[in-house]
Amino acid sequence: MTRHLTAGDTAPDFTLSDAEGRSVSLADYSGTRVIVYFYPKAATPGCTTEACDFRDNLGSLQSAGYQVLGISPDDQDAIRDFAAAESLPFPLLSDPGNATAKAFGAFGEKTLQGRTVEGTLRSTFAIDGEGTLTYAEYDVDPEGHVGRLRSALEG
Repeated sequence: MTRHLTAGDTAPDFTLSDAEGRSVSLADYSGTRVIVYFYPKAATPGCTTEACDFRDNLGSLQSAGYQVLGISPDDQDAIRDFAAAESLPFPLLSDPGNATAKAFGAFGEKTLQGRTVEGTLRSTFAIDGEGTLTYAEYDVDPEGHVGRLRSALEG
């Protein structure tokens, strides 16, 4: 089991490929506040609900000074298709070996259709411009998530 991170921890750095195969690093966002969210699988109901919630609230998040990055174990083709199908205007990144999810504590056992499996845990993190976590949430309910996140970040 990976350790859960909490506010005040240093965010693990990463470099992952986006839907077009470009390398994206957390370090690219130095000096900028970032929301990093982990989702289990592109184009599934919960992940679509969550991604569209971020899409629909992106303007208010950006107005508050945040950029958004979504990370899943999906390959480049899957994240490209998902982003296109849902008109997602923020980068989706591929973490095929789950190394980044594990570093954030967003990988472990979960129950799926009555079975215990290992996989990406739906989790969200806010990171300040210096790379410090200001917010960490695990076991995210995708329905209305961004509204709750915005309230927490404003509080």
